[in-house]
Amino acid sequence: MNKHYLVTGGTGFIGSGVVKALLKAGHKITILDDNSRGRPRRLEGFLKDVRMVDGDVRNPQDVMRATEGVDGVMHLAYVNGTEFFYSKPEVVLDVGVKGMVNILDACLHHKVRELVLASSSEVYQTPPMVPTPETVPLIVPDPMNPRYSYGSGKIISEMMTLHYGAKFFDRSLIFRPHNVFGEDMGWEHVIPQFALRMGELTRKQESGTLKFPIQGTGKEQRSFVYIDDFVDGLMTMINHGEHMNIYNIGTSEEKTMADVAHLVGKCFDRTIELAPGPEAKGGTQRRCPDITKLSALGYKPKWTLEKSLPKVVKWYDENRDKRQENA
Repeated sequence: MNKHYLVTGGTGFIGSGVVKALLKAGHKITILDDNSRGRPRRLEGFLKDVRMVDGDVRNPQDVMRATEGVDGVMHLAYVNGTEFFYSKPEVVLDVGVKGMVNILDACLHHKVRELVLASSSEVYQTPPMVPTPETVPLIVPDPMNPRYSYGSGKIISEMMTLHYGAKFFDRSLIFRPHNVFGEDMGWEHVIPQFALRMGELTRKQESGTLKFPIQGTGKEQRSFVYIDDFVDGLMTMINHGEHMNIYNIGTSEEKTMADVAHLVGKCFDRTIELAPGPEAKGGTQRRCPDITKLSALGYKPKWTLEKSLPKVVKWYDENRDKRQENA
């Protein structure tokens, strides 16, 4: 059945991918975004098909206006990017908590009965088991560390989605993305930063092995999911997910940060030598989702990191001047 969805943060990297998939599936879309970090260009060719509301999720009137007449809300608006967790924790929490409260108030007012929340793997920070299922405890290891502003806001949002969901919604779903990446994903993430760093180094030194600075030792492990696979996973959840359930979206392919750096070097046909640096306080050594639950609904990732990385690295190298947008 075709529905009318509000997508908050719909001009963001993940949000724009979700909007395109929903439109292709025949749904009607309203987007709420202030474009502070979102970029309408990500929806080139689709903007004519959406209702765009220019507004801030922290503003109750903006959210109320955007929610009127919709059947469901997909709440993705948030401040992402690790460097912001450390530099602007109060903004991260402000957007996360006020935004969640305003979304719920608007849904109740307009009698919207479906709510989908974008959460994060950061809610379990350093997980007790890897691969990590959706059932592990959610923790804030150190309230004084600004990094945990992000995970804390997501934990609050999950609690509100579930407990309001049990009482006021017919369908309440949560998904936890695990290191989604792709072209035009922003600049505050490891793959864009590696791509830009490698490009600068190759232009400064045209031949020979490159010394590549890296945070920590490079032994930290992650599983990266390409945006196309992520969107497939989300649509699988939307079509088949059950009320009051949480789903990991990611891949089971693990890579160390050293692996990622060497693969980025390979995209430039260069060999690198890692130059280890200090680790960020509060980082996690290993993170990989257990995707058994979503796989049982039909989800099957198609892209490996080695296959998808070259086109992402190429996009960042060719569009490096766009970094000034966030200056």
